Amino acid sequence: MNTMNQSGWKPGTPVPSAGEDDYPTATGNKALMLEEPLLFELGTRETCGVDLPEPAADASPRLGQFARKQPLDLPGLSEPETVRHYTRLSRQNYAIDLGLFPLGSCTMKHNPRLNEKIARMPGFADVHPLQPVDTVRGALGVINELAHWLIALTGMHGVAMSPKAGAHGELCGILCIRAALEARGDMRKVVLVPESAHGTNPATAAFAGYEVEDIPAGPDGRVDLAALKQRLGPDVAAVMITNPNTCGLFERDMKAISDAVHAAGGFVYCDGANFNAIMGRVRPGDLGVDAMHINLHKTFSTPHGGGGPGSGPVVLSEALSPFGPLPYTARTKDGVIHLVEEENADAFSAEHFDGRMQSFGRMTAFHGQMGMFTRALAYILSHGADGLRQASGDAVLNANYLLRSLDDVLDAPFGDAGHCMHEALFSDEGFAEGMSTLDLAKGLIDEGFHPMTMYFPLVVHGAMLIEPTETESKATLDQFVVAMRSLADRVKAGDETLNTAPHHAPRARLDEAQAARKPVLAHRKPETD
Repeated sequence: MNTMNQSGWKPGTPVPSAGEDDYPTATGNKALMLEEPLLFELGTRETCGVDLPEPAADASPRLGQFARKQPLDLPGLSEPETVRHYTRLSRQNYAIDLGLFPLGSCTMKHNPRLNEKIARMPGFADVHPLQPVDTVRGALGVINELAHWLIALTGMHGVAMSPKAGAHGELCGILCIRAALEARGDMRKVVLVPESAHGTNPATAAFAGYEVEDIPAGPDGRVDLAALKQRLGPDVAAVMITNPNTCGLFERDMKAISDAVHAAGGFVYCDGANFNAIMGRVRPGDLGVDAMHINLHKTFSTPHGGGGPGSGPVVLSEALSPFGPLPYTARTKDGVIHLVEEENADAFSAEHFDGRMQSFGRMTAFHGQMGMFTRALAYILSHGADGLRQASGDAVLNANYLLRSLDDVLDAPFGDAGHCMHEALFSDEGFAEGMSTLDLAKGLIDEGFHPMTMYFPLVVHGAMLIEPTETESKATLDQFVVAMRSLADRVKAGDETLNTAPHHAPRARLDEAQAARKPVLAHRKPETD
């Protein structure tokens, strides 16, 4: 009698643990982790998922040039098969609703369901940009209320709400700076970007037509103030600085940097992607910042990832407000907030800007991402000023908790530079030969966590950048610490099983370079005679 079943398990022997390769199943499924083929492997091109009548004999002549020349190259699946396919795929995806998302520099925080409910309210969810203005006064009021909060939180003079994302906001700020320089006949050509800035900063400056020069970081991971001052001159249009920076550190010399740049006739652009670390505690306007974009998905919880939608409002100093893109919101000397559009721009300029308003135009056709505005404002109003201050404090507390819980087993290159801000940074120093940051990150998948940001910032070799945000509880962080400490011990001991991790995920380690350069997007059956 054959006592071996199809799975390969023999009665009387211990049942292998889940995920072990020596315990196969006939289907390829492992309990509720279902093996999901491609659509082209599920269905065939010879069948259709629904019953359709045969086309009329004269269908092709009536379609003329639009008639299909070849059969449609798609598999036929029924509705249940299609729904199950995408539902099964969704279960193999990681999301903030499943657990900690420790990507550094990305601020993957929870989006409260209250925000979603507000965004779906009639009048917001169904508003159309081509509606008559009189029918969208409430929507414009929401935009202006959010603008009021952004101006108040940053200590700035005005804000352009229309930019659609962080990099779009960066471009908006640089174009404001260029317009201000051109207005005074000053054709400067160079933008300085510190090593600790976000990678999009130099790309934005180059896209706007400027020459980009690096400014080195000091041994403490912050801008080398002396090197910056030495490079300033009549050719420098602006400095693009990220604060808190990409090493997770606050730029303590920010006011001195701004003063030096202004004295040299330039402007200060601040990348505000990390504003969630200082919100309610530091106002960039008080530090001399002239323009700063704010990622609503990073600071005010609007959804992040999946290619959008993004939103990157740009706050402007009094010096740059006259050059902002239309429409935008500005604060007058009496403290009143005004929405400035084409129809009232000239009158507003004459009354409040001494007729010197010279907007460079528009960034987008309309007012911006309405769904993101409603979510962000719901987040702000539900927290209030004191709640926003607590959120930034909790984000910094969580990051420092991770830093000090791991700096005895992982190298923290700037651990001696004081407290970090919103993210903790580690390196691969001390790893055994043949072990890499990638190995540790892949091992983290087996532990049930999404990997941290790897190999960024570039100023740290084998960088691991971890941002817990204010969302996570101490219990969640403690579980993450246990996993990280175990993996740290393994990479330092040279555990070669990590070289092939993950072992328990739906897919083994991929050749990521080939996957990026030569992706297989569809399964093609071999042609036969």
